[in-house]
Amino acid sequence: MNQASSESGQSSPPAPPSWELWRSFLAVVEHGSLSGAARALKLTQPSISRHVNALEQCLNAALFTRSRHGLNPTPLATSLLAQVQSMASAAESLLRSASAASAQAQGIVRITASEMVGTMVLPPMLAAFREQHPAIVVELALSNRNDDLLLRQADIAVRMQRPTQAALVARHVGSVKAGLFAHQSYARRHGLPGNLQALFAHPLIGVDRDETPLQHPALAKLGLSRESFALRCDSDVAQWMAMRAGFGIGACQHSLVAGDPQYLHVLPEQVQWNYEMWLAMHEDQRDTLRIRLLFDHLANGLQRHLSQTATALLPPGPAS
Repeated sequence: MNQASSESGQSSPPAPPSWELWRSFLAVVEHGSLSGAARALKLTQPSISRHVNALEQCLNAALFTRSRHGLNPTPLATSLLAQVQSMASAAESLLRSASAASAQAQGIVRITASEMVGTMVLPPMLAAFREQHPAIVVELALSNRNDDLLLRQADIAVRMQRPTQAALVARHVGSVKAGLFAHQSYARRHGLPGNLQALFAHPLIGVDRDETPLQHPALAKLGLSRESFALRCDSDVAQWMAMRAGFGIGACQHSLVAGDPQYLHVLPEQVQWNYEMWLAMHEDQRDTLRIRLLFDHLANGLQRHLSQTATALLPPGPAS
């Protein structure tokens, strides 16, 4: 405190809450308890409690109420959540940027992709990339929502629709064909439908709470809803595994079953649809070597993958 402020009796304004306090707050919201937040952040429970108390004192307001189920966010906490999540994304992006100089093939690159692409398609490509660039660490975030590249929630995104944000560099890598499939084990027991009306007599595998996939024009015309499905789950991978186990008929990308006789295409003439696959990154990162290397590697790998799938699905030519 300088002499002028001391003599006037004025005190310095309180310091704003540090990121450490906000980070602990976010962890408590996401995990629902002090102990869960402590495990996630590798801190002690008393430390998390002190951080939350200090943040509440800074804001002069309560952020949580206690119940037998844990800590529940107050309306104020809920209203702050989106901004704190943006702060967390910015902090993670800052760490990734600081992990290596832009002209070096080392550091961290974060990719976001859908569950099916991230689980079934990308791993072999990432393994090959690792052999070429062992100093680059890859983070793979699987989600069917579109993480915002402008907010630096990821460095590279594999998307199933064309990016519309002007500040992104996007490359179209191909078309993903999808349709209805059943496993041989199911078909042996129950047969397959011969028309759309018969389809609904079979157990269908599909969405639970998130009905967004049903908005695709090819599916919307079928009149499907949550109640149409005998097994409801919002995980694409779980749906795939249920179809594979012979539970019933489910949606699947052609690329995952091309050339495998165990998977039978159901009503291919009546029910099939396409997604456009795009690879995107923020335009500011096009000259960051580690990101550019992985972007180009994935673009080439995904183009080959989709091209090979299309070739495998071509009908056989006329006999000579």
